[in-house]
Amino acid sequence: MNARFLILGCALFLGACASSGVRIRNLPDETPAANAARSVDAMKALGELQKEAAESAGDRANLYAPEEVTPADAPSMTTYDPLERLNRFTYRFNARWDENIFLPVSNGYRRLPSPVRSGVHNFFGNLAEVNSVVNFALQGRLGYGVRSLGRFVINTTAGIGGLFDVATKVNLTAAPTGFGTTLSKWGMHPGPYLVIPFLGPSTLRDGVGLLGDYGIEYGVDAGGLYRNSSRSWMLGGANAIDQRSSIDFRYYSTGSAFEYETIRFLIVRRRLIEDEGLHVDEPKERRPPGEPAGQ
Repeated sequence: MNARFLILGCALFLGACASSGVRIRNLPDETPAANAARSVDAMKALGELQKEAAESAGDRANLYAPEEVTPADAPSMTTYDPLERLNRFTYRFNARWDENIFLPVSNGYRRLPSPVRSGVHNFFGNLAEVNSVVNFALQGRLGYGVRSLGRFVINTTAGIGGLFDVATKVNLTAAPTGFGTTLSKWGMHPGPYLVIPFLGPSTLRDGVGLLGDYGIEYGVDAGGLYRNSSRSWMLGGANAIDQRSSIDFRYYSTGSAFEYETIRFLIVRRRLIEDEGLHVDEPKERRPPGEPAGQ
């Protein structure tokens, strides 16, 4: 019985293999010429895609490529310094003053607990907001002025007289300004390089700006702190020590024979870059770095 079933199955299998209408799998027809033509077309299409990609990459490279820089575009190392002899003397005086008196006092201040130093720094920063409010108004930047006023109100009340910077925690970040920036906004050039006794490298315009800032503080007299001479001197000294303690600069620490020239170039160049930022909407004729207005 089993042998008969086995013989029948073998017969059916052999018959199916012999039949032309039965295929185990479907295979494509062998057409070498057509296959070659399709391969050629595919290679042409791939070449076109590569060409388009290269052109697109070239266009992007040209779009974002920096403009060619020529020697004329490089900033001049010459800085307008008609008071160079006096400035060099003042620079050396400031270096000795800083090394022997100011820096040791500031280093002693650094040893105070961090919360104390932070509170002092926040207190003076809060007082400076009054000066910023007035100067932003003079510059016509009322939005910034409102923000500085908001910072002053919040830190004076919730920050316990400005000892805590609560305004920054509510996303009202500080953006201090001064009368020197106001003069720049009004179109005044930085002018000649100037080393101010005790204060350090600056420009003539910024020196005038410091006097303007003091006049604003004296006129507003927030909290009655500035019209009392002894109190004003104490505040000024404490503020100067706090600011010096946060600056890592050391006179003649580089050992360079050209430190005076380097500092002079960096100070004046920084002022010119800041001026360009203030007048981005007011394009003016380019003036060589360090050259005063009218030359």
